[in-house]
Amino acid sequence: MPKSTIRILAIFINLGLLQLTTGCSQESNQPLEVVFYNVENLFDTIDDPTINDNDFLPDSANHWNTERYSKKLTNLSKVLTALSEDGLPEVIGVCEIENRTVVEDLFNTDSLRNAKFKVIHEDSPDDRGIDVALVYNSDLLRELHHEKLNVSFDFEPETKTRDILYAKLLSGKDTLHFFVNHWPSRRGGDEVSEPKRLLAATVLRTKIDSILQQNNNAKIICMGDFNDYPNNRSMTEVMKSKPGLNQGLTNLTYNLHQSGLGSYNYKGEWGLLDQFIVSDGLLFSAEGYATSDSSVAIFKEDWLLYFPKDGGEPSPSKTYGGPNYHGGFSDHLPVRLTLY
Repeated sequence: MPKSTIRILAIFINLGLLQLTTGCSQESNQPLEVVFYNVENLFDTIDDPTINDNDFLPDSANHWNTERYSKKLTNLSKVLTALSEDGLPEVIGVCEIENRTVVEDLFNTDSLRNAKFKVIHEDSPDDRGIDVALVYNSDLLRELHHEKLNVSFDFEPETKTRDILYAKLLSGKDTLHFFVNHWPSRRGGDEVSEPKRLLAATVLRTKIDSILQQNNNAKIICMGDFNDYPNNRSMTEVMKSKPGLNQGLTNLTYNLHQSGLGSYNYKGEWGLLDQFIVSDGLLFSAEGYATSDSSVAIFKEDWLLYFPKDGGEPSPSKTYGGPNYHGGFSDHLPVRLTLY
């Protein structure tokens, strides 16, 4: 065999090995759309005796059956396919899911099943069994590592909450660090419940600091339903993510919240519980992926909203309104971030 032919074959073999090694052929400058969505009680219809899923069973007061579950999946897939103008998002964080199966069911719906999505999920100790998950396009990204960060309370050890999911993905030459959050709720009032969210923020910030100590330019994306607003203490004092603080993190949704925009409507007022926080490594990147505060947005379309008959303020269209089945999407709107 001629040496020139051997050299050509060697080049193709090396290229093939490179693609196998990286797991993706993504160029660093091709935009990535990152989405977070609280999908509001995505439960299957099967009784799990290890968790309290009693409200979402066929014989419950909600009459949660196969038909309603299927409609919920179809509704959510409609949202995910409408989020991006040039195809499906590349990375999707979700919360309020019962288990891995419901995420797989969602991404096996007609409009999503042909995309090569992979799911990262770990069971949380939450009493209701609700978890978080990260889903990514395996043609464009490859998982390097993931783990769950436990959030527990010495002052209230009987209370169990959602873990924080950490995943490290490779896209092109860029290593991206993702955190998916669903912090403790405001049940009982903001002041009573705040210590739990302050502790969750401490767990998250501690892990982020350990990453930044190894690489001050690490590219970190925190997303989630934080059950606090961008100007609450957990964000400004513990996460230290208020724009302009120069503490290594910036809450890109801070200014949206300050201007009165929101992903969640509480008693007629919009606010941003669903947020994106990024590291300086993304905000001031000289090469590879970067982003900015103008790259974050709330996906708010009329068909995602419920409009009261009395002409009051619209709100996200829920699956249930009290005991009544509405067949909507979620009580939250999705938020999205572009990395370019």
